[in-house]
Amino acid sequence: MKVSEAMTRDVCVASPDDTLEQAACMMADLDAGVLPIGSNDRLVGMLTDRDIAVRGVAQGKGPQTTVKEVMSPEVKYCYEDDDLDEVAQNMGDIRVRRLPVLNRDKRLVGIVSLGDIATHHNEPQAGQALGGISRPGGQHSQRMDA
Repeated sequence: MKVSEAMTRDVCVASPDDTLEQAACMMADLDAGVLPIGSNDRLVGMLTDRDIAVRGVAQGKGPQTTVKEVMSPEVKYCYEDDDLDEVAQNMGDIRVRRLPVLNRDKRLVGIVSLGDIATHHNEPQAGQALGGISRPGGQHSQRMDA
């Protein structure tokens, strides 16, 4: 099965110049914990609710702080025509619960999550990926100065 058969297609994209308050409201409206960040029709980062908490609030940054100050600029992604089993394995290896999905022109076309994998394809594969994501990891790297 290909990623395109399981991914979520309707994806809201925030701007790096949006405020954390705007991004958090978008997340609340979507009932989502992640937002792709786009600029000039390109994916430039990802913002999670954890980024807001750890890189924003915990560092004393307020709701008017821009998304670009706390987003993760290094984006892990997959392609819509990738094999879903391989992507699920990779998600476990790189310890992420969601990946943006790009077409071969590197344009955002969706997001694939462990939930998408479990409901559309292979519950055991999603569980195996979650096991990889959830394994103890030693020191964490959420700090901006780490």
